[in-house]
Amino acid sequence: MELSSPSREEYPVPRGRVEIMAASLMGLLLLQTVSWVSGARPCSPKSFGYSSVVCVCNATYCDSLDPLTLPDPGTFSRFESTRSGRRMELSLGTIQANRTGTGLLLTLQPDQQFQKVKGFGGAMTDAAALNIRALSPAARALLLKSYFSEEGIEYNIIRVPMASCDFSIRTYTYDDSPDDFQLLNFSLPEEDVKLKIPLIHQALEMANRSVSLFASPWTSPTWLKTNGAVNGKGTLKGQPGNLYHKTWARYFVKFLDAYAEHKLRFWAVTAENEPTAGLLSGYPFQCLGFTPEHQRDFIALDLGPILANSTHRDVRLFMLDDQRLLLPRWAQVNLLYHVVGWTDWNLALNPEGGPNWVRNFVDSPIIVDIAKDTFYKQPMFYHLGHFSKFIPEGSQRVGLVASEKSDLDTVALLRPDGSAVAVVLNRSSKDVPVTIKDPAVGFMETVSPGYSIHTYLWRRQ
Repeated sequence: MELSSPSREEYPVPRGRVEIMAASLMGLLLLQTVSWVSGARPCSPKSFGYSSVVCVCNATYCDSLDPLTLPDPGTFSRFESTRSGRRMELSLGTIQANRTGTGLLLTLQPDQQFQKVKGFGGAMTDAAALNIRALSPAARALLLKSYFSEEGIEYNIIRVPMASCDFSIRTYTYDDSPDDFQLLNFSLPEEDVKLKIPLIHQALEMANRSVSLFASPWTSPTWLKTNGAVNGKGTLKGQPGNLYHKTWARYFVKFLDAYAEHKLRFWAVTAENEPTAGLLSGYPFQCLGFTPEHQRDFIALDLGPILANSTHRDVRLFMLDDQRLLLPRWAQVNLLYHVVGWTDWNLALNPEGGPNWVRNFVDSPIIVDIAKDTFYKQPMFYHLGHFSKFIPEGSQRVGLVASEKSDLDTVALLRPDGSAVAVVLNRSSKDVPVTIKDPAVGFMETVSPGYSIHTYLWRRQ
C-alpha cells in the first residue's frame, strides 16, 4: 500500500443546512421528508487514485462528529457514507404513519432477540503506538479523539499484545533471562511504559464510554519453548501441569500486575494469539503452538487456577483467538451470526503498512505520515464507525425481516436507552428504495445509494 505525498490541503468550513439533490425522481420522492443538517467538521478529502477518498487530518484540522443525541420523537437520524465521498453525514427524516413508497420493506421484529453486543475496537500494537506517538501532541490528540471520544467513532475495546508481535520493531518478551522460573527478571520495556500505556491512558481520558482492555500473547520466552525461538514450529516444553506451563501461566499474572501498577485493569485475556500458528514449520513471526486439547488442559491445570487464585480472578479468559476459518460452520463475520463485538487490528500504521519486523505489511483504518505530521482516515475507519458509534455495549440484536431478496446487508439492534438502530450496507452499484418499518412508531422511507452504508437511529416511544 503506497500513498503519494499530499499537497497542501484547503480545509473546508463546517456545513450548515443544505438542499438535498436527488439523483432521480424516485429518489426525490422517497427523500422528500429528509433534510441534511450540520456536522461538527466535515472530511477534508484527498484522492490517491483509488475508488474512494481518504480524509486528511493534521495538528490544526480533523473531521469530527457531533456527540450522539437521539432524534426528536417522530423523526429519525440517518448517517451516510458513500464511495463518492460522504463520511457519516447526518440527515433527519420524518417517521410516517403510513407507507407511501415502494421497494424493499424492512420490518423490525423486537420480540425476536439475539446476542447482546460487547463493543468494537482496535489494537494498540507497538507499531500503532510508535506511529501515534510520533505525531505532534495536537495531531496525536485528534487521532485518539477520532477513535475514542464523543466527537469520533467511540471505540470501547482496546487489544494489547503481551510483549512483541510482528508489528514490533524488535523481538522481545517480558523475561528473556534463561530458566528464570520465578520470573524475577520480568519487566515491562519502553514499548509498554513509554508508548502503549501513556496512549491508552490518553484514550481512556477522552472516552465518554467505558473502555475494556484485553491482552493477547504471541510467544512465551524462548526458554519455555521446544524450539528455543520466538517464531517457527514450537510449543511449551512438556505437558500441562509441569513447571514450564505453570511458569507461563504465572507470566500472565505478572503482566496483569505490572499494568495494574500503571493503573490499567484488564477485562479479559486470550490464552494465545492464533494458537495453530506455532504448529506450522517455518512460521515467520512470534507464535506459540497449541492444539485444542493442549490449550484446554493448559487452561484447566495451569492458567485457569492461577488466575482464579490471583487478584485478577475477575479477568475473563478466552480461547481460540485465531483466524475465523477455524471455527466450525462459521458463516460470516457480522452481527447476524451472533458476533458480540469486533476488534480490528492496528489502530494506525505508516504508509508502508508498518513498521513490521518481518515486513508483514497490512492496511489500517488510519495511516500516519510522520514526516508531514498528518494522518489519513481511510474508508474502513468510517465503515467501522457506522457500528461502533451507534451500537453501545449492551445493545441487543433483534429481527429485521426483508420483504424480498436484495443486494443489501442489514442488521437492527435495540440500544440500552430503548432506542433502535439499523445499519444498511449496499455493496452493489444500484440505488435501492428502502422503507424501514417499526411497528411501534411507523415507517421510515429512504434510498440506499449504490456503494454506501447507512446507520438509522430513532426513538421507539
